[in-house]
Amino acid sequence: MIAVRKYFYKFSFYVTLTLIFFRVFDVDCVTIGDPYHKELFDAIEQKERILFYENRLTPENERSTEFWLEEAQRYVKKRATGSFNSQKAKNIILFLGDGMSISTITAARILKGQRQGCTGEESILTFDKFPFTGLVKTYCTNGQTPDSACTATAYLCGIKTNVMMLGVNANVQNNNCSDSMNREHQIDSIVQWAQKAGKSTGLVTTTTITNASPSAGYAHVANRLWECDNDIINTEAIIGPGEECKDIAQQLITSEPGKNLNVILGGGMGKFLPKHKVDAFGAKGERRDGLDLIYHWHSNYPQGIFVTNLEELEQVDFNETKQLLGLFHSSHLEYYQKAKVERPKQPRLKDMTKAAIKMLEKNSEGYFLFVEGGRIDHGHHETRAAYALDETLELDEAIQTALDLTDDRETLIVVTSDHSHTMTISGYQSRGNPILGLNERDLDLDGTPYSVLNYAIGPQQYMDSYGKRLDLTNFISDNMIFPSYIKALMGTHAGEDVAIFARGPQADLFSGTLQQNVIPHLMAYAACIGNGLHLCKQEDARCPLFVYNMVTVRKERRKGERKK
Repeated sequence: MIAVRKYFYKFSFYVTLTLIFFRVFDVDCVTIGDPYHKELFDAIEQKERILFYENRLTPENERSTEFWLEEAQRYVKKRATGSFNSQKAKNIILFLGDGMSISTITAARILKGQRQGCTGEESILTFDKFPFTGLVKTYCTNGQTPDSACTATAYLCGIKTNVMMLGVNANVQNNNCSDSMNREHQIDSIVQWAQKAGKSTGLVTTTTITNASPSAGYAHVANRLWECDNDIINTEAIIGPGEECKDIAQQLITSEPGKNLNVILGGGMGKFLPKHKVDAFGAKGERRDGLDLIYHWHSNYPQGIFVTNLEELEQVDFNETKQLLGLFHSSHLEYYQKAKVERPKQPRLKDMTKAAIKMLEKNSEGYFLFVEGGRIDHGHHETRAAYALDETLELDEAIQTALDLTDDRETLIVVTSDHSHTMTISGYQSRGNPILGLNERDLDLDGTPYSVLNYAIGPQQYMDSYGKRLDLTNFISDNMIFPSYIKALMGTHAGEDVAIFARGPQADLFSGTLQQNVIPHLMAYAACIGNGLHLCKQEDARCPLFVYNMVTVRKERRKGERKK
């Protein structure tokens, strides 16, 4: 135990010393905007680990956009043919628990009950009450276990792609901007489908708004790390002579469909400001190109409202405001467990969800809203299970807020995850055993207590110098790094299926086992948006010679672009 603490204090000292050096001397170094996927950065910085990207198998037919669109539409047709539900969804809300594995849902449910003074196992999460559930396959075109970029492209754009890719198909090579800026490789998202149908649109997240999950709704990049131009430079992107390589933040503010979003709420202010400017939280901007994208947004929407804290968000007149931009942290929003003490002015996910719905519900044509509990994933990467579970309960409260503000006769609400994590609930503990504690009824073969929650891969194994497990009794705390079996810098994703829950019009379509890329097509079917099969064209579902319209539209668009 003493050895572990000594190692921890030494590690903390060197990390602090390094941060002070960079701060004092203003070193222009690689900014790791997303340290929770450290292995991806290592692959960039250490050539010997470049195999993370290279030599990955991608089946040739899966490189094609049309392959995935056609597969998805066949599934939609099959499900629609067997459905007797004729109710159209005016509004769609997609809640995404990043890294919210099935074991995370179970553990969070237990924690919720135990916080209420119950044993916990009998507790019910808000989305547990949804009438339809299913399983989702999360693999990507070149990954058995996915990252949050290829999965976001699946559940927002309707196709599967390679790891690290956003809004592009699997023909794009990693870090190749020329490939990703090629319109033939890009794929529109359900955000664009909704806007073309006259609906309002919004994105809400507890991470940077330029992080992988929300970005698939508006960006097309060959590397999820390109959150600002500085990131493109640092990753040594492949850019052709005279070509412009737009970073994710720039695409959000200057390109469709990002610039047409009615609501943008999340973190990551540094990605929008130049290096010489200090943001609302005292941190320097990250951009090298001198662009102030917040100013650019204001120029586009002089009547739009920009907010940076909960008080400002609550003062917004939603009836009079057409565009709302809220950036509540220089980077990711703080974990709620810490924010309620250290950053009381930071809005909770349920606050942002409420504001978004109030903004969007004014449109008689309806809306599409994406809401992400993104820091569930980060808690798991740190193997701090308490943070991951608390962030899951924060997502659950946001879902309850949405239920309170919407009518299930016109609003389809879907809850799912992008990928799993390696946390498990192990042992034969009794009912009511603290889910964040030790197994109170069992010891290992050496007579040492062990925790209920454990990770397969992570930074801390709690071993003494002889390889024997340490007694964790004195380590249990709210921010404990939970034990793992395989040593790594951080916890990793897992490859098993995740759950999906649905409520509202056409919710019965979201049951059984689904490919992840089918999700936006089912939502589009329910709301009658997009170029594919949808509820308002029932004759398509019964036609044996049905041809997927979206594929035809893409082919015609290509012909038109070639003529130009």
